[in-house]
Amino acid sequence: MGIDPVRLPSGQYHTPQFPVLHVGSVPDIDLASWSFAVDGLVAEERTWGWHEFQSLPTTSKTFDIHCVTKWSKFDTSWEGVPVRTVWDQLDVDPAASHVMLKDVQGYTTNLPIEDFLREDNLFAHSYEGEPLDAEHGWPLRLVVPHLYFWKSCKWVAGFTVMDADAPGFWEQNGYHMYGDPFKEQRFHGD
Repeated sequence: MGIDPVRLPSGQYHTPQFPVLHVGSVPDIDLASWSFAVDGLVAEERTWGWHEFQSLPTTSKTFDIHCVTKWSKFDTSWEGVPVRTVWDQLDVDPAASHVMLKDVQGYTTNLPIEDFLREDNLFAHSYEGEPLDAEHGWPLRLVVPHLYFWKSCKWVAGFTVMDADAPGFWEQNGYHMYGDPFKEQRFHGD
């Protein structure tokens, strides 16, 4: 059976593997001290500990993922807390337009709110029926399947709500501010 060209963006190749790519080392995370914090344009900053975050409603989703390094993997299965579930617990300023995701080591990536809140997006704790492994973002990873996978922040520890766009780590280093794989938005100017 061949690869469905509608599912494979131009310039990408399909792989059955899940390659490991990240900046820096894999963090050693202690769940007893782990927290997920939201700040910025919210009436009240909010922080969840691991057990509190795990008590939020979860869902399972299956979708294709695409990396800026040109690999795509089809039919990946994830379980986690829908982004909208977290968002709905916040009192967000109406002027808010973007979020900046951050991981436990300071990595950041930006998203417009309308993209952040898409129905498929999850704060995932499991992949293919098993807890995430450390190399792929354990204990929690944002998954934003409609954009290149650098937007799916590993080891996510929260986000800042903002009223303007700002570049995250890779965006400051020449990557596209948005990152649509079907438009090949890999680098600034694409």
